[in-house]
Amino acid sequence: MSKKIAIPTNGEVLDAHFGRTAAFTVFEIEGKEARKVDILSAADLETQYKGLACMFKRNGVEVLVCGGIGAGMIAGITAGGLGVVTGASGHVVDVANSYANGTLVRRGSACQEHEHHGPGQHCG
Repeated sequence: MSKKIAIPTNGEVLDAHFGRTAAFTVFEIEGKEARKVDILSAADLETQYKGLACMFKRNGVEVLVCGGIGAGMIAGITAGGLGVVTGASGHVVDVANSYANGTLVRRGSACQEHEHHGPGQHCG
């Protein structure tokens, strides 16, 4: 049985800061294989978790694989029935293949520190 995952993307790499991502690359996971199937734009949704959760559900996504993400956004996404894996990094194809193979290395968790944000910017 296949599963779809979405990875916040900046070019061909995982966008480490979820709150700024403009696109998500969707992969279909079948066994230990990851196949790129779509790119979803989040430009009009910004960080609105309900809008993101609906977009993911409409496109059959079950799991969000990301780097930094705020705890409030995690709660909102999971309330929409999606799984969230945090702390990933690297090229999106490598991240998807690592997820498919069960070897994804997590480098941290939810975004907890706000010192790296500019004025008016927040995690999530």
